[in-house]
Amino acid sequence: MVLVVVMGVSGSGKTTVGSRLAEKLGWKFYDADDYHPLENKKKMEKGIPLNDEDRIPWLCALHDILRREDTSRQDTILACSALKKMYRSVLIGGASAIESNQPEQPGENSALKILFVHLDGPKDIIAARLEKRRGHFMPLELLQSQFDTLEPPSAPENFITVSLEKPLPEILLQIETAILQGEALPE
Repeated sequence: MVLVVVMGVSGSGKTTVGSRLAEKLGWKFYDADDYHPLENKKKMEKGIPLNDEDRIPWLCALHDILRREDTSRQDTILACSALKKMYRSVLIGGASAIESNQPEQPGENSALKILFVHLDGPKDIIAARLEKRRGHFMPLELLQSQFDTLEPPSAPENFITVSLEKPLPEILLQIETAILQGEALPE
């Protein structure tokens, strides 16, 4: 049973990569954007970046979805920005991770085992994608704030980094290979 979070700044391709990979593997797919409260969407539409207080309840709700799928033994992919290490800790450990900024310790309500796939690439390529995107609440003006907020995953986090400059089939193959070979997956 595998939980994967495809992460990165807005416009990096999280939804496209996550949904295509889930379809290819026959896994469940969730797009975190679908779970933003209306207030968050309105704030972003106005060009106001979200802060931690805006994001934490949303991340806790996403953790609950991942926890449910984990309990059901359902392989799942979530497309979610997960820009900060603390945000990734909340996805792993839920609300208790906020206080310690660490995932929960093993026990009755143990931390989820998640592979984070960081879609990484140059700002100009991502900006060009955002300029072409229609009907999304995230405006191009907020891209810099996303890069400013981004804390790329690093050891000891469980992650792989994939260049978004590769063609989509190569990106999917790299992620699928990492999953199937158990690369970067916790024991």
